[in-house]
Amino acid sequence: MRPTPEAAFLKKATGWSIVLSVLMIVAGIIAIAAPAHAGLAVTIVVGWLLIFSGVMHLVFAWRKSVGNLLWESLIGVLYIFTGGYLLMRPVVGLASLTIMLAIYLLFEAVLEFAQFFRLRGQRGSGWLLFHGVITLLLAIIIWRHWPSSKLWVVGTLVGVSMLFNGISRFMLSLGARRALA
Repeated sequence: MRPTPEAAFLKKATGWSIVLSVLMIVAGIIAIAAPAHAGLAVTIVVGWLLIFSGVMHLVFAWRKSVGNLLWESLIGVLYIFTGGYLLMRPVVGLASLTIMLAIYLLFEAVLEFAQFFRLRGQRGSGWLLFHGVITLLLAIIIWRHWPSSKLWVVGTLVGVSMLFNGISRFMLSLGARRALA
């Protein structure tokens, strides 16, 4: 029996999803193996995104009221300046991103602990405590080893994220493909 056009399309789509998943897994492994390079790549991408966002702020500043024109223009210039700085000095930018990540993780841990204490009588609330402890440990590790941690933290975390994202996407794609069979 010949498959319907929809089934053929879905089979092709899951095939491409599997290919992209494998590429993401490989990219994650490379990022973990070369975290300094991956961290610099992330810094450069963030720099370009900030420049793009700054240009958009400047473009859309003219569409608002006169009071917002100055504010949006200042934000746009700040974004462009910050993005340009990251592009011109990516190692310094990577150090800044690393320390900001440590601060973010510290605040996230505090919020996880607060949420745990608020919900501690409920089932599964122990996972909030576990998550808070792990997040706090990550923040402390990054903070205590900074600035040397700038060479591995961002790239390693991005690599781990890409690896697990690729694995989960791969497994979902395989499941979808099996369901089509």
